[in-house]
Amino acid sequence: MIRLLLADDQDLVRGGLAALLSLEPDLEVVAEVGRGDAVLPAITAHDPDVALIDIEMAGGDGIEATAAVTASGARCRCLIVTTFGRPGYLRRAMEAGAAGFVVKDTPADQLAQMVRRVSRGERVVDPTLAADSLAGGIDPLTDREREVLRAAADGASVRTIAGRLHLSPGTVRNHLSSAIGKTETENRYAAARTARDRGWI
Repeated sequence: MIRLLLADDQDLVRGGLAALLSLEPDLEVVAEVGRGDAVLPAITAHDPDVALIDIEMAGGDGIEATAAVTASGARCRCLIVTTFGRPGYLRRAMEAGAAGFVVKDTPADQLAQMVRRVSRGERVVDPTLAADSLAGGIDPLTDREREVLRAAADGASVRTIAGRLHLSPGTVRNHLSSAIGKTETENRYAAARTARDRGWI
């Protein structure tokens, strides 16, 4: 029996996945969580073989949760199952230690097969996303540029961003300027949007 943890902030989606996967004779859902920071504690408590993790959740996203699981040395393998099939997300997830990456519209029987493959130690990636990731190039942003763009995405002023990140306004402007150049956009809002669309932030 393959023991599963489901991590998704939408109760309906999580419940649907649990119902579908539980129909498989060799799969058992042993835990469900709705926050990124609940993933590792649930893995420690329930010892699943595979964790199916969404990306966008409160309490840290699924990629951060995957990195925490990888760093902990837990034997559980992480499979990202997300609505957001962005090439940058795929690249970041694999760098964080994910064993696979699929989108939520994958048919249930295929998802079950992917879970089995991940549990056997294989890596599984949606082939279209893999091709798009190669075509999209490598994320050019530094960690600090990503952080500043995330803070700028909601329209915050330079002074507000500086306060949030404990940086000087001049440093924030420099990072924003660099990010605008790297994303080939005209302003920080467009840079943040482009970076989000590509899965870089």
